[in-house]
Amino acid sequence: MLNKEDTGLIVVDIQGKLASLVDDSETLIANCSKLIQGAQALGLPIIWLEQNPEKLGPTVDSISELMGEQAPITKFTFDGCSEVGFKHALNEAQKHSWLVCGIEAHICVYQTATHLANLHFDIHVVSDCISSRAAQNKQLALTKFSRENVKITGLEMCLYELVKDCRAEEFKPILSLIK
Repeated sequence: MLNKEDTGLIVVDIQGKLASLVDDSETLIANCSKLIQGAQALGLPIIWLEQNPEKLGPTVDSISELMGEQAPITKFTFDGCSEVGFKHALNEAQKHSWLVCGIEAHICVYQTATHLANLHFDIHVVSDCISSRAAQNKQLALTKFSRENVKITGLEMCLYELVKDCRAEEFKPILSLIK
């Protein structure tokens, strides 16, 4: 079970034209925005990745605006774990459980999440916060995650799992995101 004291969020490559080309892109971006805002309300650390932004473009405005002054970690490998800056951010955060969202589900999200699981992190991919250009590639990733010790969760499920109690101060901000 997730707990806010030991959980963070990893946002993978929601950038450039690709973000508008993935399956159901508007829903993906809206859900990832809610997830980020929920993580912020819960005080979770957020690690933000961008794949080769000079070629793919920056993170979409609606997501980057939520990140405020925080800068993304640029990567060139599909697996974020291959980038020194990402490893450093993981060490700095000192969390064991990580929620993962972003694109593309079957490439960068898959490689990063499975590598983290192989490093014995507790990884939860947020299924309604990932996408690929083709819906079948997202489904392929979800199927493979279950074989790679990567847990699957949903936006509402993970946020309420982290809140735990309707009397918690974070409950109302989370509720307003979900409604």
